[in-house]
Amino acid sequence: MKLVILFALLAVAVAAPDHGAPRRYSYGSGPRESGEIIRHDFNIEDDGTYILGVETSNGIVASQSGAPSGPGNAVESSGYFSWTAPDGTPVHVKFVADENGYQPESDHLPVAPEFPHPIPDFVLAQIAKAAEEDRHRSRERPSGSYGTPRYD
Repeated sequence: MKLVILFALLAVAVAAPDHGAPRRYSYGSGPRESGEIIRHDFNIEDDGTYILGVETSNGIVASQSGAPSGPGNAVESSGYFSWTAPDGTPVHVKFVADENGYQPESDHLPVAPEFPHPIPDFVLAQIAKAAEEDRHRSRERPSGSYGTPRYD
């Protein structure tokens, strides 16, 4: 039993964070490049407005500011963040978060096709064929829908 307690204490000691060491973070799915936080500024005022700035040694930069607004003191914020992708591409994202939700802007975000997009001819032909089949079916038998009762 003493041995189990000793191993449990040893596991806790090994897992405990070292608050004196610089924090290291990694990102990406390939070989991981770690970075240390070299700048972290966070100022918050009594009225809830804030400014946040972070920079790491591996090139990640983030800046954000915000303030409460509207009923319930919802916070509206805006800012940007950037990093270098594992393939070497610099990525920059600018954003606004307000009553309309989170709205990022970047050349690296996927873009949905414009709507309405053109409908291919084969799809239009299928729609026409289905409509024609429905017309034929309605002539062959009752639709099954309820109508005004007939008294003959």
